Amino acid sequence: QAEGMEEVEEKFERTKTTFDRTIEPPLGPKPLLNTPAVFTSALSNGMKVYGIESHELPLVQFSIRFNGGQLCENPAKPGVARLLSDLMMEGTAAKTPEELEEAIGQLGASVDVSAGAENMTITANCLARNYNAVLQLVEEILMQPRWDEKEFSRLKQAAISGIAQRNANPNAIAGNVFYKMLYGENHIFSKPITGTIASVESITLQDLKDYYNAYFSPSVASFHIAGDVTRESALKSIANLEQKWAKREISLPEYQLPATPEKAQIYFVDVPNAKQSVIMIGSLAMSRNNPDYFPATFVNYKLGDGSGSKLFEVLRLEKGYTYGAYSFFMPRTIPGPFVASSSVQSMYTLESVQLFNQILGSFGNDYSAEDLEITRNATIRSNAGKFETINSLMGMLQEISSFGLPVDYVKQEELKAEKINIEEAKSVYSKYVNPEKMVYVIVGDARTQFDRLKEAGLGEPVLVDMEGNRIVK
Repeated sequence: QAEGMEEVEEKFERTKTTFDRTIEPPLGPKPLLNTPAVFTSALSNGMKVYGIESHELPLVQFSIRFNGGQLCENPAKPGVARLLSDLMMEGTAAKTPEELEEAIGQLGASVDVSAGAENMTITANCLARNYNAVLQLVEEILMQPRWDEKEFSRLKQAAISGIAQRNANPNAIAGNVFYKMLYGENHIFSKPITGTIASVESITLQDLKDYYNAYFSPSVASFHIAGDVTRESALKSIANLEQKWAKREISLPEYQLPATPEKAQIYFVDVPNAKQSVIMIGSLAMSRNNPDYFPATFVNYKLGDGSGSKLFEVLRLEKGYTYGAYSFFMPRTIPGPFVASSSVQSMYTLESVQLFNQILGSFGNDYSAEDLEITRNATIRSNAGKFETINSLMGMLQEISSFGLPVDYVKQEELKAEKINIEEAKSVYSKYVNPEKMVYVIVGDARTQFDRLKEAGLGEPVLVDMEGNRIVK
């Protein structure tokens, strides 16, 4: 306020209304989701088809997804699937990398190939009028790889540089060690999907060709399409691919999962002078198509799914140890993990681990009828606008095909959300979340934090290197 000026309280006349604006109006009835209609088909070569018509915008998005991904790699050479996905965008037998990029650009499209733990996916977005031309390019990328030795060498070196950078990232280190301890030394999921520097250095172009020849088959592929296209035109558009892409039976590798640990174990990776500690805690839970998956994720909403959750409330808002703390159940075709994680101030590493252990252990008993109703409302109301974009529709189709879910799984899960009761919620939580039998991975400053963790009540901490190998002090 400027010197010499008097503060004058001004009065304003309230606008007359038929209701009291000082009282928050009650929520209306729950906007139950009208599930988008999904059409399905199966081609003679074994490829499955999933689609949704959406004619609001003249856009189309489509993908071809193969079961496999990292799962099909040789455990001695992790990183092949990721390298292959990169190389497939570097030209085709008939086009140089520059020519392929120009052809995609001329159509105003985007095309991408990606590799995940359990699949590889070719995805494309385009205007509806350019759909057939873009599909032809995707067929060319799929059926006629270039196998360019020069581009392979460049991508291989880039991958090695990327791994070296990730090896200096505490979050990446924590993830690598966590999944190794969770799935066990002999499981492919214990290896980083990018591979290690040593494994990528050993990969040859022939390894990529062998993977492609062994696992790229329509018998393990699904075609997804959403947007301004009809069922009839979509099926007609892939008739050519059906004819020229011959079916081959594929047997995907299977691995035995380790037994549930008898007790919790802390593994510590030293990053000298780290100002923060990365904490990852978890255990194997259930597959995505397990009937318990949705109820478990439902209960997790108030535990660690966002800023309204218990973990966030205590570790960030009450204690100020971190910017955020979260938990989730990872969807996989085999039992995926329950994961709780945070990056905390180094000086509060022990206190944060103790809080995680305490919250995870008591949450099932403390889960209230109010928590259940908040989650029920949030789940149902968020569904109403969840599938408004073509991208979200594609996500739905890919989830259906990847995990063998019913085409109306979203609606079925919404009905489950309407009916779930407090006893069921507590039961499913106690079945899958037991912090006394979890893996605790901490990446931080061992000099100041390692010995303190002996007070956590979770046994003797074990010092390991960034690949999860024990270090004998």
